Amino acid sequence: MTKVLYITAHPHDDTESFSMAVGKAFIDQYKEVNSSHEVIHLDLYKEDIPYIDADVFSGWGKLQTGKGFEDLSTEEKTKVGRLSELCDQFISADKYVFVTPLWNFSFPPIMKAYIDSVAVAGKTFKYTEEGPVGLLTDKKALHIQARGGIYSEGPAAQLEMGHRYLDIVMQFFGVPSFEGIFVEGHAAMPDKAQEIKDDAIARAKDFAHTF
Repeated sequence: MTKVLYITAHPHDDTESFSMAVGKAFIDQYKEVNSSHEVIHLDLYKEDIPYIDADVFSGWGKLQTGKGFEDLSTEEKTKVGRLSELCDQFISADKYVFVTPLWNFSFPPIMKAYIDSVAVAGKTFKYTEEGPVGLLTDKKALHIQARGGIYSEGPAAQLEMGHRYLDIVMQFFGVPSFEGIFVEGHAAMPDKAQEIKDDAIARAKDFAHTF
């Protein structure tokens, strides 16, 4: 069965967030078109996403020196174990849908914490004599992103680092297909906000048929 991870990083729901509204339209349509697929919603603001901290480094260090998981402290077990769960879940999926706003030229920090949890050597990529090689070569990914300004072209294009970051990460992991659906300009042009939102929702629903 095809498994889809629907990964959202926004504190608001689809009634307040443009990115979440477009994301919901996409995933609802996707489910309708692919009723046999398993869709798992990972709301990063409600999930336990450990930051890589001293406990994590300490726990990893113990495991690398040959100690068993039972030798870790309670804090190390909790954090290292959860990070492992998140990575294994990510690897087991066939498709990824990331939904984020553009905040301060990037995305909410919880998304970076999540990416850190799945960027694991030997699992999503490996090191070789020729350099790192991605291991997720049979996956595909989509990023739905709301941008209050215009970042797809013009002088602000070089400032957008959220979608570009995910693009680099997906390439690093070996994911061969990564696309984007962008909702942009609604803050700069509030009189056209509803039109911009409706257009993005329509594009998202159409894309759900071919993703």
